[in-house]
Amino acid sequence: MERPAWAPPGIDISVPSVSRIYDYYLGGSHNFEVDREAARKAMEFVPGLPKIMQANRAMMRRAVRYAVSEGITQFLDIGSGIPTFGNVHEVAQKASPDARVVYVDHDPVAVAHSRAVLEGIDHADIAGADLRKPQDIIDSPEVTRLLDLDRPVALLLVFVLHFIEDSDEPRRAVAALRDALAPGSMLLVTHASYDGIPVDKERVGAAVDVYKDIRNPLIMRTREEIAGFFDGFELVEPGLVSMANWRPDTPAEQEDPYAFSGYAGVGRKA
Repeated sequence: MERPAWAPPGIDISVPSVSRIYDYYLGGSHNFEVDREAARKAMEFVPGLPKIMQANRAMMRRAVRYAVSEGITQFLDIGSGIPTFGNVHEVAQKASPDARVVYVDHDPVAVAHSRAVLEGIDHADIAGADLRKPQDIIDSPEVTRLLDLDRPVALLLVFVLHFIEDSDEPRRAVAALRDALAPGSMLLVTHASYDGIPVDKERVGAAVDVYKDIRNPLIMRTREEIAGFFDGFELVEPGLVSMANWRPDTPAEQEDPYAFSGYAGVGRKA
């Protein structure tokens, strides 16, 4: 297999990566055949996976604009993946030119490519760190340099918590990050669930098994379990709803049925 020029040295390009699979779903070019093969296998069972990812990105952009409208100009995006058009810094800095954004990811491809994309862009950077180790994120040079944690921050956990198994204590990690943030900060969560997907649970389970096979288990949680991540935050209207129903720009009924998969919500720290 020929190694592309953009692939960082030292990574195994024969092993699928969830961030590169996500990039493929969104129509990006920073993925390998092994990633595309895994994505196509999952799409055999849930063909609307790309639409789910697009709905996720669209909700994220709406939430970023909402945060800026509420006076927040600092963003911490954990599990940010490989940058695509309309990423957080583009949306936030269009709404507020002084907005500051720190991306965080543990995938070396995502980190390397993000650094290339962000070169020369003021007030945006990426840290190589893992959500499972929240203190490493809080203490990272990028967060220390760009974010003032004594002022409100929007914490984005966009389609990342469902890759953290319960044994790795994701609620503990979220709570540690919450406790490091100032009052008035916001938490944005989008999360996969069996709820809302317009195919039967057996087919969804077969797609979930694809992620298990590549050693990136996808943890499908209930609405109640996802709501638990907002402990210490007050959900803003319309609460914890499908991605298509979170403050849509156009009538939600016009959306593809797959856009109603999973849950999305924004909470504010008192």
